[in-house]
Amino acid sequence: MAVHTFAFPTMIHFGPGARKLVATHLKEAGCKRPLVVTDKGIATLPMLGEFVATLAELEAGVYSGVEGNPVASQVRAGVDAYRARRADAVVGFGGGAALDVAKAVALMAVHPGDVLEYAWDHPGARPIEKPLPHFVAVPTTAGTGSEVGRSSVISEDATHVKRILFSPALLAKAVFADPELTLALPAPVTAATGMDALTHNIESYLSSAYHPFCDGIALEGLRIAARALPVAVKQPGNLRARSDMLMASMMGAIAFQKDLGAVHSCAHALSTVAGLHHGLANGVMIDHVMRFNRQEAGTKMAELARVAGAADLIAWLAMLKAEIGIPAKLGSLGVTKEHLPRLATIAFADICHRTNPRACTKQDFEALFAEAI
Repeated sequence: MAVHTFAFPTMIHFGPGARKLVATHLKEAGCKRPLVVTDKGIATLPMLGEFVATLAELEAGVYSGVEGNPVASQVRAGVDAYRARRADAVVGFGGGAALDVAKAVALMAVHPGDVLEYAWDHPGARPIEKPLPHFVAVPTTAGTGSEVGRSSVISEDATHVKRILFSPALLAKAVFADPELTLALPAPVTAATGMDALTHNIESYLSSAYHPFCDGIALEGLRIAARALPVAVKQPGNLRARSDMLMASMMGAIAFQKDLGAVHSCAHALSTVAGLHHGLANGVMIDHVMRFNRQEAGTKMAELARVAGAADLIAWLAMLKAEIGIPAKLGSLGVTKEHLPRLATIAFADICHRTNPRACTKQDFEALFAEAI
């Protein structure tokens, strides 16, 4: 039998008010000048100022140049801000995009070259050789789970093709998961990010890779999300539902170190070609891909349905999407048949489907996208 290596090392502070513990943690770690990395949307909200105020005893700076699906130039600008302030720590404050850029800023603050040269699939991939600055994560959405992940997804500026940095070195030293920060999320964002968390749990469980630890986490993550997501969308002030979704999001991200599947390959292509939000793209595609997977993963899909409290996984996913406002098809989001060739090419080139329970060809992806349009 093969030897498998598992690790679940991240310290997580979870619960209302957890964000207020960041300053003490940084001081205890000997940090004096943290750079808070966030996105342009959060920069306009009171929550950022309130959070930075908790760091008053430190010389905190802010880089808020992250937007959309992050690109390499945003990382470079963040590194410039880090060096200009002579920062000694990075605080990721935001959703998946801000947290991914924060990890990359910490990496490139002490490494040479271009950030995309550290992507796993770069032909001359550079090694991560130096200790990174102290990095902590404070999520403000419940979807990607990037706060507990060891990867960072950064796109090329010119093509918007996503590249993945993957290393345990990118893990946060500590996570401060405060559900109060998610209370103000509008329903469409709650739904889209929630479907991202749901997809992580489902795809990791179905992945052909071997990781029983992740299987158990994924099933419990799905059980929590299946009950909490509709409530969080319809009752945005429900702190219990928000807490459950934040936990389900982290569980999904921990679980997908096992690997993912074809839903994510489709979503990465849709973000590249049509600019779709990652969670929304996952949400639209998940039932279409599950229908494709059923012939190879029927038993596991039945277990997922049981955990979600449903008779049939695909039917339940379709009903959930309708209930929380996720479109059933791509056409309403501006995706057309003219996009099909490029979507299929990019999805097939993506690594995520390599552990899909059913093998995918480029023609399979074209058929999946055509069905979803």
